[in-house]
Amino acid sequence: MNLDNEPLVWIDCEMTGLSLRDDALIEIAVVVTDSELVPLAPGLNFAITPPPEALEQMDDFVRNMHTKSGLLEVVASQGRPLAEVEAEVLDYVKRFAPVPRKAILAGNSVHTDKAFLDRDMPTLMEHLHYRIVDVSSVKELARRWYPKAYYAAPKKAGGHLAMADILESIDELAYYRAVLFPLEQPRTGACRRAAAAVAGAAARALAAGGPAAEAAGAGAVAGDQGEQVGADAAGAEAAPATGAATAGTPRRID
Repeated sequence: MNLDNEPLVWIDCEMTGLSLRDDALIEIAVVVTDSELVPLAPGLNFAITPPPEALEQMDDFVRNMHTKSGLLEVVASQGRPLAEVEAEVLDYVKRFAPVPRKAILAGNSVHTDKAFLDRDMPTLMEHLHYRIVDVSSVKELARRWYPKAYYAAPKKAGGHLAMADILESIDELAYYRAVLFPLEQPRTGACRRAAAAVAGAAARALAAGGPAAEAAGAGAVAGDQGEQVGADAAGAEAAPATGAATAGTPRRID
C-alpha cells in the first residue's frame, strides 16, 4: 500500500483522567491534513457528555485543570452524546479518506487518545490505518540526537483544550520537519550504504557485549549520512518555528 499521499487524521482528546476503567472522554478535536501538514478543511471540535460517575471521581488536579480551561462549563452546557460525536467525526474523516484503513491517526502522545478511542469510538478507529504518527516520538529522538533542535523548539502554550492542542501539534511536527528532515531527498546510493551498514548492527552489538564494537561502523554511517542526507547544525538553528504543541490529556507531557 502506498501511503505517501494519504491524509493524516489529527485527533486530540480531553478526558476526566487516564484510567480506561474509570475515566471518560469529555472533548475531541479532529483536523485532517495532507502529507505536507496543510489542513484540508476547518476541523471539528465537540464537548462530550460523560457518565456522571466519571465526573464525580476526577481528582483535584484534573478538575482544576478543566475548570481553569473552562472545559467543564462547556461540557455541562454543550456536551453531546458520545455516539453522535463519533458519527460526525467519522463523516468528516470520510470526506477526505473514503477508503477504509488508509488515513493514519496523528497527534501528540496519541497512543493515549487511541486507547480511549478504541474503547469509545471503535467504528471511527476501524476506518483508520493501524499505524500512527506520534509527534512526541520525533521530539524524543530530537532530544537524543539533535539537542539544539529540541531546545529551540516552539514553547508550549498550554490550555488543555483539544482544538488548540491539535493545531499546535501540527505546527510542532512542521517545525521538526523543517529542522530535522532535509529538503533535498537523499541519494539512493547513500541510502543503500547506510542500510547495509546498520543491518544487524543491534544484534552484533549484543553479541559482542555492548555498543563499543559497533562504534566504528556507526561513525562511518553517520559520516556518510552527514554528507548525503543530514542537514547541518547551522541550518537547523536557522529554521523558523511555526508553533508549539501541548499535552492533550491530564498529566501527560507530550
